[in-house]
Amino acid sequence: MGTSCYTTSSGQTARLLFRQLFEKESSTYTYLLADASHPQKPAVLIDPVDKTVERDLALIKDLGLNLIYAMNTHVHADHVTGTGLIKTKVPDVKSVISRASNGKADCLVEPGDKIIFGDLFLEVRSTPGHTLGCVTYVTGDGPNQPQPRMAFTGDALLIRGCGRTDFQGGSSVQLYKSVHSQIFTLPKDTLVCPAHDYKGFTVSTVGEEMQYNARLTKDEETFKKIMENLNLPYPKMIDIAVPANMVCGLQDPSVSASI
Repeated sequence: MGTSCYTTSSGQTARLLFRQLFEKESSTYTYLLADASHPQKPAVLIDPVDKTVERDLALIKDLGLNLIYAMNTHVHADHVTGTGLIKTKVPDVKSVISRASNGKADCLVEPGDKIIFGDLFLEVRSTPGHTLGCVTYVTGDGPNQPQPRMAFTGDALLIRGCGRTDFQGGSSVQLYKSVHSQIFTLPKDTLVCPAHDYKGFTVSTVGEEMQYNARLTKDEETFKKIMENLNLPYPKMIDIAVPANMVCGLQDPSVSASI
């Protein structure tokens, strides 16, 4: 993905550098965002994977960016996060996860918090259901913020699907309410950028998912029945990934702070 220039409704222009990166073993998307017009070119990395940290840091160096936050949408069960490994290589980077996840990180975020990088920001929205601590990061709404908006939905909302709800405190009823109240209320042209895709899709929109999502277009009771009858295998990485990801991979910070 290339550098993107978005024009806001006020006619002002904000420079958002955006990259979508892929880890094939877990089919995970990692997202790199930066304020390319800011003198320091501050950047954030969403849902990094330990196996691709070297690739991601090399790209950040090539682009002349200053990584300030390595963030997770939730405690993943299918891969080990790269946030801890990143901190061993770039000590000034701050790790981010939701307070509701009960995980450890430098910054524990709550609904309504803003993660600021340069003149841009991400808004934190609580979207539990896949896990207790899932959040969606949404690009800001306001002057000089990129348009259309972008929602980094983790596993809460996938393209034409959603994350499973049968472990880590998951709840199909909670997930249904989360998506409909926190994601489907965004403008319909908001870009949906999920944490995974298994069919080769890269991006969708809120409007598309409201119309075509095979699960979340159903009523709540039908959705609950669908989720109860998926018959999915036990995640092969969960026993390794979850304990590691509760401490952001390699990291075990003694003090956590809020954004």
